[in-house]
Amino acid sequence: MGKTKTVMTGILSTAVLIGITGCSSSGTATGNSNSNSDIPPVPDDTNCTNWEWDDDDGVWECEDSNSRYYGHYFYGGKYYNSKSSLLKNTSYKKQQQSSSSSSNVSGGSDSTNKSSGFGSGKKSYGG
Repeated sequence: MGKTKTVMTGILSTAVLIGITGCSSSGTATGNSNSNSDIPPVPDDTNCTNWEWDDDDGVWECEDSNSRYYGHYFYGGKYYNSKSSLLKNTSYKKQQQSSSSSSNVSGGSDSTNKSSGFGSGKKSYGG
């Protein structure tokens, strides 16, 4: 019985270690460790080595204080020194419009698709 207890303890310890290791993945802005598949890969540009994803604007921003592009937005292979210069890019504007319209839940003025708050969806009963 003592040998079985020792083997079971070893197996459980190994399983716990594997579980902890699998759940503790860490990511940095310098690698493509984002779990959101909508985020493009981190730019591979030698002018900046530290990137931060700007979720509000949907672009990468250079956070390398040693780079001349520090604080610049990066979109379509180019740097933009301000948000206003980024907004002048027609491709960026189209991307922003399409992403904002796809997240629009109401879908217009059709009153048949409206819900009236929490719990107003389709009801189903188990059985």
